[in-house]
Amino acid sequence: FGTMMKYREAELQHGRVAMLAAIGMLVTEEPVEFHPLFESYNKDIGPAIRHLDEVRAVSPFFFEILAVIIGSLEFNRALKGWLPPDEAEGNNLLKDSYFPGDVGFDPLGLKPEDPEEFLELHTKELQNGRVAMLGAAGMIAQELVNGK
Repeated sequence: FGTMMKYREAELQHGRVAMLAAIGMLVTEEPVEFHPLFESYNKDIGPAIRHLDEVRAVSPFFFEILAVIIGSLEFNRALKGWLPPDEAEGNNLLKDSYFPGDVGFDPLGLKPEDPEEFLELHTKELQNGRVAMLGAAGMIAQELVNGK
């Protein structure tokens, strides 16, 4: 049971990142071609797969700042949901009271109070995350193959 919960936590995290990645790749491509970092430079930097090089050129410390932000979010998630190493038994690394992916961050108050409704939204998020992982992988593969 503990291993399955750990896998569910990882699947949710990867799905959330993939949903952001898929939207990010679509927004920065033509015909819209909007990018908050590069628009002011009025240059065509090509497909989204090459944008990481431009990020470092425009903002040298972007990735360091991003690492600190992600690290603090992951640290918060570990404090809320994971057992300390000395308390963990076997593969059961998550707290019993912790629901995978629910770190208590809900500034807009969208989390339903009803457990059944919450489980339904949780399932929808998992399914959308799975589709986004496939979609993001497909977009990356397409750009690697034909550069578009």
